[in-house]
Amino acid sequence: MAPFIGIDLGTTNSLCAIFEDGQPKLIPNAIGQLLTPSVIGVTAADEILVGAAAKELAVVQPDRCMAAFKRLMGTNRRVQIGGREFSAPELSSLVLKSLKQDAEAYLGKAVRDAVITVPAYFNDNQRKATRLAGELAGLNVRRIINEPTAAALKYGFHDRQAEKYFIVIDLGGGTFDVTAMEVFEGTLEIISTAGESFLGGEDFTNRLTAWALESQKLNLETAEMRHPQLVARLRSECEAAKRRLAVESEATIRMPDLNGDIGDDPEILRVTQKQFDTLIDPLVKRLARPIAKAVRDSRRETGEFQNVILVGGATRMNAVRNYVKTFFGVEPLCTYDPDYVVALGAAVQAALISDDRAVDDMVMTDVCPFTLGVEIVKEFGQHQMTGYFLPIIHRNTTIPVSREQIVSTIAPNQREVLVRVFQGESRKVEGNLKLGELQVSGIPPGPSGQPIQIRFTYDLNGILEVEAFVPQTGKKFAAVLTQNAGTLSKAEIEKALRRMQGLKFYPRDEMRNRHLVLFAERVVGEVASFQRDELESGIDQFEQAMNSGDREWFEQSRTGLLTLLSTLGFVYEDETQEETP
Repeated sequence: MAPFIGIDLGTTNSLCAIFEDGQPKLIPNAIGQLLTPSVIGVTAADEILVGAAAKELAVVQPDRCMAAFKRLMGTNRRVQIGGREFSAPELSSLVLKSLKQDAEAYLGKAVRDAVITVPAYFNDNQRKATRLAGELAGLNVRRIINEPTAAALKYGFHDRQAEKYFIVIDLGGGTFDVTAMEVFEGTLEIISTAGESFLGGEDFTNRLTAWALESQKLNLETAEMRHPQLVARLRSECEAAKRRLAVESEATIRMPDLNGDIGDDPEILRVTQKQFDTLIDPLVKRLARPIAKAVRDSRRETGEFQNVILVGGATRMNAVRNYVKTFFGVEPLCTYDPDYVVALGAAVQAALISDDRAVDDMVMTDVCPFTLGVEIVKEFGQHQMTGYFLPIIHRNTTIPVSREQIVSTIAPNQREVLVRVFQGESRKVEGNLKLGELQVSGIPPGPSGQPIQIRFTYDLNGILEVEAFVPQTGKKFAAVLTQNAGTLSKAEIEKALRRMQGLKFYPRDEMRNRHLVLFAERVVGEVASFQRDELESGIDQFEQAMNSGDREWFEQSRTGLLTLLSTLGFVYEDETQEETP
């Protein structure tokens, strides 16, 4: 069987792993190291350098190198390096190609298939850019998975029989993610996720660099333009000091001169752990919002998480560890090296995809990191305002999933509707990311308010099927959005769509449910006036649940309505005898 590798494509460092002999194993690069710096350089001879060599070049010739380009993924920005122009996917592809070559040299076989990890809070454009980078590197990207999920797979792989809630705190070089999970009976279930795409170890290094420059009465932004060699060398010194402060109470920083040189007797800056903690305190406080959001969305209390797992090299900082410990009230876990655990988990995911026997008793579920919905019009008095967002699949909904909402026409005799699909959390679509659109036509003439049923079905491969059903005509319109589906063939996509049909749930079409609504509506006219509001509320909720396509909500609402009717003295007998499919 051809090798199937897992890759952690990081902001600061990248690495890969293989699942072999029942275990995930890290793959060393060409110089025998496990971490490959995510740095690209172009020499004066127009030679492209990747990894450690490029990182060394960046210290003395920063204009010929680029790092932290992961933060540009999903944008149209292009950067100049040594007279050549690159996009972020092109730069990332060079790192991936280097990892692919290292894996082939180590394994002695050609490598084609790969799982690549991304921050949980990467949006659709950023994930597409990551896929593109993999394809440019000659890889068949079988799955894009979230970094905290990958880390949890590594931890869950060795503790799969446990039953507990835990949360992963992933602070890497450039991004921050928080993911709440549950493990039970060999199943790893993602409950919620949150994060920030522009917070990571690089920001902490930059804060220390800015402090060192301020001691010389220099501004970081100005110094980068006027004295790039100075800033490049100083940043390297500050990165080393930051790492020392994770284990020591004090560190020293050698100040380069304006040309970026460190002489025999350089000025020495001393920074204590307490000073450093004060400097980075505003950054540490930015951890609070995503952590609180993930906990809130999980519908758990902080004390219910038995384990808090630290992932990413930046979690080695004492201020970060102490903050997490204080927030959750437990000592955070770091059983596996935080720099390696994501790549190891990606290899476990590769084993799951390839049906490796060693993980055949392990199941993983995931969630939508962002809300999926459509653009709608809202009425305010006599005015109609466009551009509002109607969620259909909410963030942190377990996938695969199928959900439905009913929208309606906004004008008399409206014959067409353009369904515009978006991803995001903003109340208005201008703050969200457009994924695609679906044209609905042939709506019969009539007054405004003609109903159209919009259904989203979303699976683990990143396939989003959008359907629109016009009840008056019985016509159905559909579009399949496959931006995240990677290199799945047409046949594989069709197979996935067939599987997705089993997710669809149409309780409103069942006679027994329509009969229950009619029975309850009749009872409304028979109950006491003070009981009417409660019964109408129960009916409304049941109808909303029928239209949602959410099986669990529907069952709860049906049970609730039947219980309410019984409490009011009306026993409902199902005369339809129709079985639920």
